Amino acid sequence: MTKLLPDVQLRVPTEEDAYAWHRVFNDPEVMRFQGGPAELSVYEELTARQRMHDAQLGFCFWTMLDEAGEVIGFTGAQPWPREWGPVGGIEIGWRLARPYWGKGYVTAAALETIERVRAAGVPEVVAMVESTNVRSIAVAERLGMELAEVFALSGGERRGHRYRLAL
Repeated sequence: MTKLLPDVQLRVPTEEDAYAWHRVFNDPEVMRFQGGPAELSVYEELTARQRMHDAQLGFCFWTMLDEAGEVIGFTGAQPWPREWGPVGGIEIGWRLARPYWGKGYVTAAALETIERVRAAGVPEVVAMVESTNVRSIAVAERLGMELAEVFALSGGERRGHRYRLAL
């Protein structure tokens, strides 16, 4: 029997979504692989950058809404934002409020993301995942992504995985 994915909506993040993202991600477990909870200013900058990406590229990290229209996280794609790793590549990513973990929201939204970036002409996406982040690794594998590289993260003790998917 095939598990049905939940109905999830994606929208370009609004200025108000910075507050919603700050609220739903203000959880040490949600932010475990991102260095811990962040200040509101981080989300103000991030949502503004995503609006710019959408205007320029036709895709971004979209705000994810559940069936009731509540903000539960983000999923989408953006140019890789760092000067190491897949520079010049398009990163697919996701972050989800803990009450929604394990219910298929990220997979449903990431599948929609793949269709949207494919329609925008993107030939390949990558996902950068810490090697102990088993939930994100499972999502990458459900999307059909292949492990392309294992690399040392800062400090050398932790490992990262670069997954790739040709579109």
